[in-house]
Amino acid sequence: MADTIIKIRKAVEADSEQVWVLMKELAIFEEYIDVFAITPHIVKEKGFRKNPPDFYCIVAEDNDKIAGILVYYFIPYTAQNRPAIYMKELYVDENYRGQKIGKQLMNALKKEAELNNCKQIKWTVAPWNEAGITFYERLGAKENSDWLNFELNL
Repeated sequence: MADTIIKIRKAVEADSEQVWVLMKELAIFEEYIDVFAITPHIVKEKGFRKNPPDFYCIVAEDNDKIAGILVYYFIPYTAQNRPAIYMKELYVDENYRGQKIGKQLMNALKKEAELNNCKQIKWTVAPWNEAGITFYERLGAKENSDWLNFELNL
């Protein structure tokens, strides 16, 4: 696959099934598959048919196969009076890792942030995901230890 040409683009409704497959693979990788409630129909409805959508997605495509996804949404109001982007999911199919696809997806997200006058891109990473942490640090990201993450499960 060294000669593979990957196209980075915004996802379209026809990508819903393949995007869902990678979302499911990420849920398995991050060990929350037991609570994973997303279906291809939900991806289609919430990401492409709802206006505005609940999430946006950038894909890495190899011919007709989605090799990677980056799912994000906007945080419209911040203290800087500029929006931010929250990256919810970044996942590259195992068969395509090591080809800088994650970096290409992140670069596309940076362009999206700039186009939308965003001040920051935010995300979380599991503390056990050392490869992910190393990847983000190589991109120039810094851990923000000023705040603690809290959740209230309902």
